[in-house]
Amino acid sequence: MSDDPAGPREWQVAPSEAGARVDHLVAARTGLSHAAARRFVEEGAVRVNGRPARKGLRLQPGDRVRAEAPIPDAAALRPTPQPELPLAILLLDEVVVALAKPAGQPSHPLRAGERGTLANALAARHPECALAGADPREGGLAHRLDRDTSGVLIAARDPAAWEALRAAFRGGRAHKEYLALVVGEIERPGEIDRALLHAAGDATRVVCVPEDTPGARPARTTYAPLARGAGVTLVRAVTSTGRMHQVRAHLSAAGHPIVGDPLYGGPPAEAAAPGHFLHAARLRVPHPRGGLLEVSAPLPPDRRALLLRLGIPAGAIDG
Repeated sequence: MSDDPAGPREWQVAPSEAGARVDHLVAARTGLSHAAARRFVEEGAVRVNGRPARKGLRLQPGDRVRAEAPIPDAAALRPTPQPELPLAILLLDEVVVALAKPAGQPSHPLRAGERGTLANALAARHPECALAGADPREGGLAHRLDRDTSGVLIAARDPAAWEALRAAFRGGRAHKEYLALVVGEIERPGEIDRALLHAAGDATRVVCVPEDTPGARPARTTYAPLARGAGVTLVRAVTSTGRMHQVRAHLSAAGHPIVGDPLYGGPPAEAAAPGHFLHAARLRVPHPRGGLLEVSAPLPPDRRALLLRLGIPAGAIDG
């Protein structure tokens, strides 16, 4: 086994480690958090007996586990503070920061040194958040939004608050309301109760599948029309699960893809408001200290202006 932290590392599985998951062993041997070790495995950086390790692989005594890439350094993975980036704080208390993420900005870095994310801006104002979560890249964020989705994001200011918030999101106790501009004129509320799974050979998309499909994750979205314009409808979509691209995939499956979302069959984005038109308008989640945390974020001005140009009345937008 090499002891050079910048080079490959290799370990032999002991009898006492039989049945351990490969990412858990990597976490134990390197000091990485479980989340960071899992991503390290998912990125193809780990081999077991010479073969690429798949997520969730259970190990046997004598297996040889090898890290083919340098072991990530937690401090290096934390978001670089960028005080020059704007940051819109919606709510601040002793343990929580609620933020309004603009469309077009990633939630957090995916690799060391990446800049320009909301977590980079947060690290400059509230550096304690960068130490709160299990994955140093997340900067204390308890959940995430897609790059082009605007709206409410919640971050924790200490590890206990982060654990409590993550448990609430994982347990389906977060009530999330979105505004989406979709293709077609919707006249009545609807519900999509369809499990989601990564598309075969394409990690950038999810597809709706039967719930008994191996690896599928249950997901439910309800929606209701707020106002109609020329061939489009502004809808409120509500979820308590947080599957990747859930609202985008579900509305597309219902025959109403989001404007600006060609990945799921929508038309190209409007030049005046680029990116898919999805806004996390309101979030309600148990507060780490008790009670409920409820936060709302107004539509960004360019998205509001686009709706008005399309004939959506202001009362429906701001109501």
